[in-house]
Amino acid sequence: MRPPLKMIRSEAAYEAALQDYETYFDHPPAAESEDGDRFEILGALIAKYEDEHFPFPAAEPVEAVKLVMESRGYTKADLGRVLGSSPRATEILKGERQLSIDHIRRLHRQWRIPMEVLVGV
Repeated sequence: MRPPLKMIRSEAAYEAALQDYETYFDHPPAAESEDGDRFEILGALIAKYEDEHFPFPAAEPVEAVKLVMESRGYTKADLGRVLGSSPRATEILKGERQLSIDHIRRLHRQWRIPMEVLVGV
């Protein structure tokens, strides 16, 4: 029998939760089953603990654009088409120019990058 689920408040509890969570990796539980619910709840508890104890610094807007480009296979030419100018895309990627409000709106609309990321909130 598995231990009951509870809030993660220590490194030891975090490690135990991770071990429990990882047992499902080789054999994912069926959705909406008792094990499926446990798997989802464990994931949420682990994520909450990690957010509180291992904060991930917000990426600079241009770095976020680069990550999106890399993950989606976009090129500098693709960015140039969104921004309306290839030379402008080069300047932004090199850090010589910041994203303008218009650039942010275009990237948000066309590439679906969250506004918060593009303005560096």
